[in-house]
Amino acid sequence: MNRREILTAAAAIGLVPAARAVAAAGDLRGAAREAYIYCLPLIEMAAARDRMLHESGEGQPAGLNFLKPTRKLTTDKNRTITTPNNDTLYSSAWLDLTKGPLTLTIPPSDRYVSVALLNMYSDNDAILGTRTTGNGGGRYTIVGPGQPGSGPNIVRCSTPHAWLLVRILSDGPADLAAAHALQDRFVLTGPKTPPPRAYATRKSSWKDYFTSAQALLIADPPPAVDGVVLARIAALGLKPGGGFDPAKLDAAAIREIEAGVAEALPSAARRSAPNIVAGWTYPRGDIGVWGQDYDFRAVVALGGLAALPPVEAMYLRPVGDGGPGTMLGGNYRLSFAAGKLPPVDSFWSITMYEATSDGQFFLTENALNRFSIGDRSPGLKKNPDGSLDIWIGRNDPGGEKTSNWLPAPAKGPFTISLRAYLAKAELLDGRWRAPPLTRL
Repeated sequence: MNRREILTAAAAIGLVPAARAVAAAGDLRGAAREAYIYCLPLIEMAAARDRMLHESGEGQPAGLNFLKPTRKLTTDKNRTITTPNNDTLYSSAWLDLTKGPLTLTIPPSDRYVSVALLNMYSDNDAILGTRTTGNGGGRYTIVGPGQPGSGPNIVRCSTPHAWLLVRILSDGPADLAAAHALQDRFVLTGPKTPPPRAYATRKSSWKDYFTSAQALLIADPPPAVDGVVLARIAALGLKPGGGFDPAKLDAAAIREIEAGVAEALPSAARRSAPNIVAGWTYPRGDIGVWGQDYDFRAVVALGGLAALPPVEAMYLRPVGDGGPGTMLGGNYRLSFAAGKLPPVDSFWSITMYEATSDGQFFLTENALNRFSIGDRSPGLKKNPDGSLDIWIGRNDPGGEKTSNWLPAPAKGPFTISLRAYLAKAELLDGRWRAPPLTRL
């Protein structure tokens, strides 16, 4: 029997603490690294839930199973959720399905609507609305795992807790009253429950992070198909049924855990290879429905929580000035040839984001109070030949070009996101490609 087998056997019969045995065998570091990545969506979803439930609510009570409308398009003042859009009004509800099903009424509409049901691991379990159920409205019964399906139009969530996120297209300030009227016709009914306790965040100590991760794994058990990764992180004591106890870890084990946590996000980013074509990063096919791609899931949970799958919305980002993984920092022109605008069945836009030091993205203050530019922007001017130039950067290009200017932050790194909602086949299959950014 080799040293590893001796340590494993000793741990099994209680001769040494299991965590110490694994640390001595050199596996605890890897377990901590993988556990941090695996649990990050749970941590980010719980943190988003806590922030949103404790915001001032425009008359809405702060609790679970309440559908709360946001009455304004997102601006630089909104810092609740990373990478928001500036095209749709959001309505949001954090769900607790442990007390029974909920009923959602979606009204008829003549505009783009999507209702995403995200489980606590950040998968889109279902998307209702324009693309999938049409614009005729309907009543839907949302049930949790293991609950009997009864009622109209069953929609099943794979975790007992979830996030219901409604997006309603708005064409700007003049259109808000009509969009509000539509928001008010969405109705969510069912048992109401108080907010859950707050959990640790990604900025917490490793001890608090994994303690909260353990509680979240118990509250929202992972799917059976995650059995292999769960077996690997069990060395940490982290299991769906409970078991993580930092008090049992000695100094050597703690050093291994700290080293693994420090490696987690950089290693996830390295393994989440982007799909780059002509200077743009295109979304991978598994975005929004992750399967067992835990690295990619963690990276998007940090930088784009609640991302929709490509068939609903395509998100393109340019490669930065220093290559993949870097940001923009200058002035640019994006030129669409005549007849070559993003092909969509709903709408497209380009949104400006300032990058934070911890990998998140928010809208940025600017003199024009303009956060995005796209097919519904008033005053957008095409060239005489039908082509369209978008000017992107810190400096006003001046003259008539200002109408097509997307302002960047006065300082610091930034990026943009080209969104295409209900992309046509030629964008989804790669026949249409975004033109490269030209640095000025």
